[in-house]
Amino acid sequence: MDEKLIEAITAQVIKAMQGDKEPGVGGIPIGVSNRHIHIAAEHLEILFGKGHSLTKIKDLAQIGEYAAAETVTLVGPKGVLPGVRVLGPVRSKTQIELSRTDGFILGIKPPVRDSGDTKGTPGVVVVGTAGAVTLTEGVICSARHLHMNPAEAAARGLQDGQRVAVESDGCRGVVFKEVLVRVKPDFVLELHLDTDEANAAGLKNGDLVTLAAPARG
Repeated sequence: MDEKLIEAITAQVIKAMQGDKEPGVGGIPIGVSNRHIHIAAEHLEILFGKGHSLTKIKDLAQIGEYAAAETVTLVGPKGVLPGVRVLGPVRSKTQIELSRTDGFILGIKPPVRDSGDTKGTPGVVVVGTAGAVTLTEGVICSARHLHMNPAEAAARGLQDGQRVAVESDGCRGVVFKEVLVRVKPDFVLELHLDTDEANAAGLKNGDLVTLAAPARG
């Protein structure tokens, strides 16, 4: 058989096996997001004392974000979640990100929302070492989202605000649909899933996934 013909057939077979996965770029690492709270300055002082500043214990993958030493206890209508990690830096508005399983424990039903979209969401009582805050809203299940910088987005033909499908392999492989693409110069490539999503797919921090279908606007 002609050598060029063999090469052409081989290329077609490889392309068919790869399907719609993105060509020419590496996999996307997973970041599993455990329950946590982003805290506003006014609530930080109530919970931990006047003039208190967060104590960084670990940098997170996204530049400027970190896990703090401080933790809070969440109190809902039916249960309590102790040891919920505070993430820094301080934000303009307090937001709590939980899994659906966490919501069952507390007795609330946090909706799946993009970060910052907290209007009409459930609230809880937040207890710190110096006081407590009753939130009337602010608890969400964070919608799955994909961080990347402009160069990484361009390599995949993506733009900020698009929704894509992302695929994991293995014996519990799944396709995650409606993944929000977030593009900023200082973002580090990472797909954020909550613990329920990651556990269902058998994924852990650092595992790799790929784009499963062409992006749509």
